[in-house]
Amino acid sequence: MNLAKPRIDVGLFTNNLEPMLAFYQKEVGLPFDHLLPLGGGSQQHRHDLLGSVLKINASRESIAERPPSGYRELLIAREGLLGPKRLTDPDGNAVTLVPPGLFGIERIGVKLAVRDVAAHRRFYALTLELPDVPEEGGLSFLAGDSVIMIEEDAAAPADATMDGTGFRYLTMQVFKTDEEHAGILARGGREGSAPQTLGKIARISFIRDPDGNWIEISQRASLVGALD
Repeated sequence: MNLAKPRIDVGLFTNNLEPMLAFYQKEVGLPFDHLLPLGGGSQQHRHDLLGSVLKINASRESIAERPPSGYRELLIAREGLLGPKRLTDPDGNAVTLVPPGLFGIERIGVKLAVRDVAAHRRFYALTLELPDVPEEGGLSFLAGDSVIMIEEDAAAPADATMDGTGFRYLTMQVFKTDEEHAGILARGGREGSAPQTLGKIARISFIRDPDGNWIEISQRASLVGALD
């Protein structure tokens, strides 16, 4: 995969907006970047996450409370720590601050619970063509300088849904969404939704991992210019 930005973004959904904004801005210390209207009463509150973006999505309509996705924990590198500092946001999502370099994390990491480690190894290594992090004890992959940590869990979803609260998707910024999307499908990937253009902002698609977790493929105009 040819990344236009050397790191991933993380998307979550909440019905508890104000406490969530206070937690991530004040307790975690993430700078608010801007508000992106999504239509239909939905808004995305975008926060700088060491060069990644934390997308806090909320809507005037209540978001369904569904079983969690496989994205179980957000890890953020923080200078001055001697060991991990475990936090829980107001919705119960796990957020851990870690010393830079722990688990190979120099900026951010995402912990992914999966039913079949071998299937996800093939997916990340062959379908997404991401390098692994060989020096770490567990199975981890690098998307630029972001770390995706894979752990086996029999309770992980068999068919994760996008609609629901909590961490629900990752975003990978690319130069050409259509080319990357087609390549992923040709290498055995599963389509979540076909490429579409969002005004003058981005051309996006979604693919899904072996457990159905959603990954957005985004060609963002502010990063790469023209969307054609």
